[in-house]
Amino acid sequence: MEATDLDRVMAIAEIVHPDYPEDRAVFAERLALYPEGCAMAEIDGAVADGDCIGYIVMHPGRLGVPPPLDSPLGALPEGADCLYLHDVALLPAARGLGLGVAALERMDALAARQGFRWLALTSTPGARAFWDAQGFLPHDGGAGLAAKLASYGGGMTYMTKPVTG
Repeated sequence: MEATDLDRVMAIAEIVHPDYPEDRAVFAERLALYPEGCAMAEIDGAVADGDCIGYIVMHPGRLGVPPPLDSPLGALPEGADCLYLHDVALLPAARGLGLGVAALERMDALAARQGFRWLALTSTPGARAFWDAQGFLPHDGGAGLAAKLASYGGGMTYMTKPVTG
């Protein structure tokens, strides 16, 4: 992902996550802070040659401490102990191409290279079955975690999985 991709990221986000809007500045900051965790999904011929059909944004985080939705980080957290999946969004044209699993494999490999032992994410209700099938488990973080998840809306689940790579 490059800064020039942010218009496309915003267009994909509006289609895939209309109930979870985030400001362009949030994506720009994540890209600036941790570019190795940001990528575009391109499939030749799937939409149009070289067209982007999705993206992934991840960054170092702290277990049980997801950032609130639509909020800047300011900086990567001190003492990061996991790789946090901020967002993965795939257009309907990407369904059935295995890109969700490929995104998870990319996340796991990056976490292993960076020395993280855990992957973490906040699942929307509609994506929960996918993350369950990938081996993620709900993480009980008590009232503090529940308060952070409230910024996303109802039905959200903070989930973790050990790095396998």
